[in-house]
Amino acid sequence: MSGHSKWSTIKRKKAAVDAKRGKVFTTLIKEITIAAKEAGGDADSNPRLRQAVSSARDANMPQDNIKRAIMKGTGELPGVTYEECTYEGFGPGGVAIFMEVLTDNKNRTVAEIRHLITKYGGNLGENGSVSWMFDKKGQIVISKVGQNEDSLFEDSINAGAEDFDSDEDSFIVKTDPIEMMSIRSALEGSGYSIDSAKVEMLPKNLHKIEKNQSEKAMVLLDAIEDHEDIKSVYTNLDFED
Repeated sequence: MSGHSKWSTIKRKKAAVDAKRGKVFTTLIKEITIAAKEAGGDADSNPRLRQAVSSARDANMPQDNIKRAIMKGTGELPGVTYEECTYEGFGPGGVAIFMEVLTDNKNRTVAEIRHLITKYGGNLGENGSVSWMFDKKGQIVISKVGQNEDSLFEDSINAGAEDFDSDEDSFIVKTDPIEMMSIRSALEGSGYSIDSAKVEMLPKNLHKIEKNQSEKAMVLLDAIEDHEDIKSVYTNLDFED
């Protein structure tokens, strides 16, 4: 099992818990609002909005919530103005951490993130300090239940996928970020049920550290994930024993 797949598995399980207390919905609403503000409320002509709406539906967000988020983005309803940014830093043992943020107050958010990372033995870096260690890829997740791996692999490659991976519960179809939604549509057209489809930052290489440092890094990553303004967090931590 690859390290980034295990981290993806951890994040998906955590997202299921977060959804129960609203964090997933809050993050998705911010993303939908920003996408609609950026390029309009028509998902057919706004690829980012189309992806955000698909993610919201994957998370079982009510249609009314999606509609209101779009209308806030287009200005049809009053709402908070959100900004997006990225932060980069290092955790215990020098593991790289890349964070995507959606916030209504960048000064507050960066101060809180810096405090978190410092508290757990890391440090916030400059833009570009760790991003070069990651590749941006689309990841389409499909449950293993009832699936034939060979057939899914063949259909994925025929649809234009770049690679194919798996973890304990799921198959992961890797794509060029620009092609992810069209490949998702092709797979759905072939009868596959998609659990999620997201553009993620995958580590080019994994960084192995001592067990005690790894445990501290996991605590830090969990704390970052729990922050209300964090959209996604990525790491090159090697989770293998």
